[in-house]
Amino acid sequence: MKERKHMENVVLERPAPDRQGVALKAFARIADAWSLTLREAAALADMSDSTWKRAKKPDFAGDLTRDQMLRLSALIGLYKSLELYFNEPISREWAKLPNRGPEFDGARPVDAMIEGGLPKILRVRGYVDALRGGV
Repeated sequence: MKERKHMENVVLERPAPDRQGVALKAFARIADAWSLTLREAAALADMSDSTWKRAKKPDFAGDLTRDQMLRLSALIGLYKSLELYFNEPISREWAKLPNRGPEFDGARPVDAMIEGGLPKILRVRGYVDALRGGV
């Protein structure tokens, strides 16, 4: 009984994962994989260029908004879906290729997502997830 109580305390005392730090690190890797410019990556994350430069460093101490965290989460999910659906190099180039799909009207997905913000990023993620699911 005493050992069980000790284990419960150990579990409760563990610090929560730094979700923001993990999301920023993942998105920085995605920005590299997709060959995004500084401006494109910053715009997708809804940050200024200078804030993105600071945010992608491991010691970033700023706070992200709920919108920014949702953007990063959706972009991470989109990246994963693309990696599962397409082979390289298409999975890595897809975001910057002109696309005639229903969400893009011939534009590059990255441009459509920058212009449409979080709602568009979520629709693009849903679109790719639907493709992956055979819809």
